[in-house]
Amino acid sequence: MSTLRQALYGIALLGALALLTWGQQQRINVAESQTELANTAAKTARENADRNLATANTLTATLKQERDAQSLLRSQQDQLRLGLAKRERTIEELKRENTELRDWAAQPLPDAARRLRERPAFTGAAAYRDWLSGRGAVRAASDQPAQ
Repeated sequence: MSTLRQALYGIALLGALALLTWGQQQRINVAESQTELANTAAKTARENADRNLATANTLTATLKQERDAQSLLRSQQDQLRLGLAKRERTIEELKRENTELRDWAAQPLPDAARRLRERPAFTGAAAYRDWLSGRGAVRAASDQPAQ
């Protein structure tokens, strides 16, 4: 029986070794699949990071362009204000020097000119568009009204 016992021990040992090997192979398969998943996730994260970096660079460039445009508009606005102030000073000087001009400037506007400057208070762009559309069209000089 000792040889039979040794044979059974040998078979049991081989079975345990096979079971251990099979368990290790299963762990290796799980680790490989997790590695693949991690690599896929890392690749996706890199692609997202690259896309976000490109978007951030585009937004930075757009912001710089808009700031430059705003700076240009501010300088143009300053130049226009200076030009307007200069024109207003010139008009005031001319009014002081020329009595005809002063008398003419003191007269009220004619009714037709005053109506051109009249407009109601608007509550938005649509109201302004409706007001403009509702106004009577100006006739051309060649059109004569029917009498």
